Amino acid sequence: MEKDHILNRIRDEFDSYELFFLKEKTKKFESRDRGLHGVEIHEEEGISLRGIKQGKMIFTYTFQKGKKAADLLIENTKLLSPFVEIDASAVLPSPYTNYSSVDLFDPDGLAIDDSEKIARLIEMESLILDYDKRIVTTRNCELQETAIEIEIFNSNGLSVRNRKTLYSVFALCVAKDYDEVSWYDWKWSHSFADIDMNALGFEVAQKTISFLGSEQIATGIYDGILTPQASCEILSVLSGSFLAESLYKNKTKLKDKIGERCFSGNVTLVDSGLIGMGASPFDGEGVPSQENVLVEKGVFKTFLYDTYYGKKLNKSSTGNAARTGLKEPPLCGRRGFYLEGGSDNVCDMMTDGVVIEELMGTHTANPITGDFSLGTVGHLVRGGKKGPFKGVIFSGNIFDILNNVQGVGDDLKFYGTCGSPSVFIKGMKISGK
Repeated sequence: MEKDHILNRIRDEFDSYELFFLKEKTKKFESRDRGLHGVEIHEEEGISLRGIKQGKMIFTYTFQKGKKAADLLIENTKLLSPFVEIDASAVLPSPYTNYSSVDLFDPDGLAIDDSEKIARLIEMESLILDYDKRIVTTRNCELQETAIEIEIFNSNGLSVRNRKTLYSVFALCVAKDYDEVSWYDWKWSHSFADIDMNALGFEVAQKTISFLGSEQIATGIYDGILTPQASCEILSVLSGSFLAESLYKNKTKLKDKIGERCFSGNVTLVDSGLIGMGASPFDGEGVPSQENVLVEKGVFKTFLYDTYYGKKLNKSSTGNAARTGLKEPPLCGRRGFYLEGGSDNVCDMMTDGVVIEELMGTHTANPITGDFSLGTVGHLVRGGKKGPFKGVIFSGNIFDILNNVQGVGDDLKFYGTCGSPSVFIKGMKISGK
């Protein structure tokens, strides 16, 4: 057995060690001009090693198998060792006995013939093209299917395995009248049966047409709604403030504020390893996933820890060692970071204001201070009537924005590892004409 062979080779080379086995197969289908445009199949199988020797933790990986894999892993650690510093916090987790049961694998979806999946994708694209004569083309109409197998084993006796599937469907639509506009959106699920491609196609076509005739709006302070997509962009920037790494490096405004009211009483923020695209019974180093309430009705409760920063700060891991793949070690990160949904229909809370649909340039926002200045498109609402706008800037501070939340919708939606419902906010600064 490959694992046994590698273990026999490395167990005497390190004081402690961890092996991470990954097998991943992805199929991607693209539809264009009402027909199949392309198929891509990608398979990846490999092993990564975190080995600790004389207080140094060394990370390496290989796509080789058997004896070659063991030889390469050991050779690489010897080459890297002189460049790694001794770190007493570099430890591996102990074994656990209790893991949550979460259904993430869809064998029925994998068994469906590719021809049926392609037909549904083409049907979605056709629905978009037929929605309105002003729609001129589609792009990136894609269906992606990924099957993942993971195993983590360490010298402390931890041993875990998991399988999961991910189905993602994407669509971009272009419409042209006096101006040209486009809109892009996507949906995902662990189950193929839960992916409603036609619903996505309809939503993308409808939203695209709604942006025709966009104009700048006047500079001012507006009440308004952040849609789930826009709100997730904001939350992706905010999430770093809750990481123990940010706390240790003094890069968070939340330092020394546990127990304080830091946000609106309408805000409850959770990070869960059991929800979102990164869901798994365990994190990237085998610690059980859990649901961590970070903010409860505006009150800041806790930071997020992996084993490394837990050791540094004398805290237990919260299951927040996140792995992005084989080529990177697990790092302290969000798993399924979301704003808890409410019971409000936030659209009923606003007769005059803005609906922000998309934010552009969130990578320029300051993750420490929360300051941002972002391009945005959306709709202006006056007397209940909506008109599209573009070419304006939404600026402010993320912490201030989340202090002004007046209502939270019941339409929670995840985009990757962030989730949010629609959010009604008072006093948003818009710079237009």
